Amino acid sequence: MNSLLGLFWPIFLVLGVCRGRLVTTPQGPLIRIEGQPVSLPCSVTDYEGPSEQDFDWLLLADDANLNPVQIVSTFDTLYTDAGLKERVSGGDIRIERLGDNKVELRIKEINMTDNGVYRCTTPSTDTQVVGEYFADVRVKVIPDSLVLEPRAPAAIVPEGGAVRLFCNATWNHTQGTYLSVTWSARKGLSTLEDLVTYGPDGEVQVMDAVSQRYASGGLRLDLQHRGSYGLVLSGAVPADQGVYVCTVREWAKEPGGGGWYKLQQKRMDFGHVSVTPTAQSLNVSVTGSTKLTTGETLHLSCRVQADDFSSLGLEVTWLSEGSHVLAHMDRNGISSVDSTPKNAVMRRVGAGLFKLELPAVETSHAGRYSCHLRAWMRNAAKGWYQVAEKTSAPVEVTVTHLETSFSVAFAALATPRLPGDPTELECRVTNVSHLRLFSRFAISWHHRPAAAHPVTAAPGNIMVGSLDYNGALKPGPRHRRRLDAGLVTMTHEEPLTFKLRLLHTGESDVGEYMCSVSTWSPNKSGQWEAGVDHQTPPFKVGFTTKGPSLSVVARRVREATTSGATFEMSCQVMAENLRGPSYSVLVHSQAEVGGTLRRLVSLSPDAVMRVEDWSEPGRQDAVTLLRTGPNEFSFRMQGVQVSDRGFYSCEVSAWTKQPGESDWSKVVHGTSNKVQIHYEHKGPSFSVAISSDTTSLYPWETAKMECAMSVSGTLPNPDDDTVYEVRWFLSRLRGGDSPVLLASMDRHGVVRKTPRNGTSDVSLERVGPRAVTLSIHSTQDTDTGEYHCQTTPWMRSQTTGAWSQAPALTSTRVFLNVKFALWASMRLPLLYGVCAAAIMGVVSLLLGLICTRCCCRSSAYTPRPRTKLMELEMD
Repeated sequence: MNSLLGLFWPIFLVLGVCRGRLVTTPQGPLIRIEGQPVSLPCSVTDYEGPSEQDFDWLLLADDANLNPVQIVSTFDTLYTDAGLKERVSGGDIRIERLGDNKVELRIKEINMTDNGVYRCTTPSTDTQVVGEYFADVRVKVIPDSLVLEPRAPAAIVPEGGAVRLFCNATWNHTQGTYLSVTWSARKGLSTLEDLVTYGPDGEVQVMDAVSQRYASGGLRLDLQHRGSYGLVLSGAVPADQGVYVCTVREWAKEPGGGGWYKLQQKRMDFGHVSVTPTAQSLNVSVTGSTKLTTGETLHLSCRVQADDFSSLGLEVTWLSEGSHVLAHMDRNGISSVDSTPKNAVMRRVGAGLFKLELPAVETSHAGRYSCHLRAWMRNAAKGWYQVAEKTSAPVEVTVTHLETSFSVAFAALATPRLPGDPTELECRVTNVSHLRLFSRFAISWHHRPAAAHPVTAAPGNIMVGSLDYNGALKPGPRHRRRLDAGLVTMTHEEPLTFKLRLLHTGESDVGEYMCSVSTWSPNKSGQWEAGVDHQTPPFKVGFTTKGPSLSVVARRVREATTSGATFEMSCQVMAENLRGPSYSVLVHSQAEVGGTLRRLVSLSPDAVMRVEDWSEPGRQDAVTLLRTGPNEFSFRMQGVQVSDRGFYSCEVSAWTKQPGESDWSKVVHGTSNKVQIHYEHKGPSFSVAISSDTTSLYPWETAKMECAMSVSGTLPNPDDDTVYEVRWFLSRLRGGDSPVLLASMDRHGVVRKTPRNGTSDVSLERVGPRAVTLSIHSTQDTDTGEYHCQTTPWMRSQTTGAWSQAPALTSTRVFLNVKFALWASMRLPLLYGVCAAAIMGVVSLLLGLICTRCCCRSSAYTPRPRTKLMELEMD
């Protein structure tokens, strides 16, 4: 301890000697403007004596030969020089005490002669003269050069216009001063509120009341020219009117990081700015023809008058009877028909001029029509707000009715000679009079089938299709598919001609045809209503020659007498009254007569072969269908198996294609006789048996079961020519009907296992050509149940080498019981617990012995000698 005190005593002595009185004034130079008040603070710290200290202020001239000028003192009232006594006594210069150790020199209006260095001194009250007893600060006085020049704004601004205010300020910026401009407004009887401030550091401060408008560009500063500070309010609203004031402040940057110091400020009042509402100058009126006859067009004009259309968005709605909406146009110029009649047309033809056209008027269109206007204007946030809403005086419209008349002529432009030839019929509207404007014609075509055709089971006319007043096609139920495919077409050709075309006329198309033409006109509510309807007399359509016919004969070319042989069948087509047909062939098979038909292979009219319902593994290329002559086709099947036995037939369809068309049209079809594949198959017979080495065991032991297959028959080498698929199943309940698949082995020896949730596992092993063993490892009680296997034999043909599948065989069931042994399940946990308890006891004894030997030893108390303390005291 003595050595440490001896080391730090010199440091304490140096710190005590260096500490002394310290006088502080602002860091200069300070820039001040002539005629503005100035305050210079001065404080003293680290002094001795009384707490209240005295201060003297002196002014040091830049010329070292001149004596300092004594300004003012807190101790001596006679301290002031004679040249400053008048200013001090008049209160222009005074010293203000702010505390025991702090004062402030205040000059009410500083002038150019006050430029210089100001020194603050403190008389010594210390026992020793240590430290600094004065501090200096330079004050630079510059003349007042700030001049504001207002530019008078427009006293009256229309709503939606722009308020532009400019405040021009000039000053001597070479003196190191900067300007800030604040725009304020007084609205009504409220106080003056600041809007936005620019400077002095070039930043813009926006008040919360106008922050959203400033962000959207509705309020901005115009600073394009130096010394010109403009405020622009775009999209003016009546709430913007009031008195606007511009306040300019001159600032100086205080040295030493003191921030900005406001030297002076000047204010300029721009007077009152008024915003004229748009609604005062807005006017709406309706003109146009008011006496019409049915079928004529109603023309009405809505004229909007306003002082300025440039900033307005006009929304115009035509009304009937004061509330029924006819047409509407939004402020973007998009027109829509919100109600009936749907044929009303509205458009904008000029600035503030909107026209309504209602074609083909009816007597129901008579009434009172008016124009409703909503005027919109964009606000500062680029959104729209409504500024006015007005409705014109209504005008009375009268409509006189005249009936429409016309006639219809029916003609056949083309009639079929043979099936597949086209048919073209025409209905022409003539002698039209008093047709209402915007009225339209609709047509429907009807067909009455010939009595010899089965379609006559449905009595009456059949509608082929119709074209409504909009030209939309509506197909009939019997002709929908042909109309969708373009095989039947219905067209409307100007001026008033309608045509029906059957591209390929068939037997079902024979009969009588007629057309029905009707007029449709829009009513006042916008709905279309039917008028006059005329129907033509029936016209007969039939073939001039006998209809087409087709027959097919199938014969066996190559017989299949054994498994693996090749079967071949020929299909001969005989057709009459067909013009250049192309044939499609489809080969069917049936296991027995009257059974389900199976589609094997087909040949399209373009001679493209396609395999249909044939998915035999390894036999994808076993069937082929070829065209061997103009009217002959050959079907071939290789590697015939037992499952292929049955009856085979050909279905042939004749197709034609008209010139210039890409799609085939089906004319007629026929089905051949049946050819049978039948032979006696003396194949091997199979059986399967299951065995197990044990049926009762304990958990964690391994259970094994064997699935053995036996074969007897005509195979010369059954172990080489026969392979087996094996699947093992588990039924957890005796006699259960929902077994679970455990594992399987395909005929190639690939093993697949079902995911398990328990801890046990299964494996399959082929132990011979016809035996597969199932092993259950680490058995659990969840493995208890009935097990059985299922096998599927596969045989290889001696002649072709192709593999064929035999029916699957299922073995009997074997019950496996996994016992639950209490002692076997408890002995290991008990053994582990006893060992753990013994180990913890031994460890506890060892820890206690170590603690008593090492940590709890007693030691005698040795008193500290007092000589050390005495030595320290003497030091």
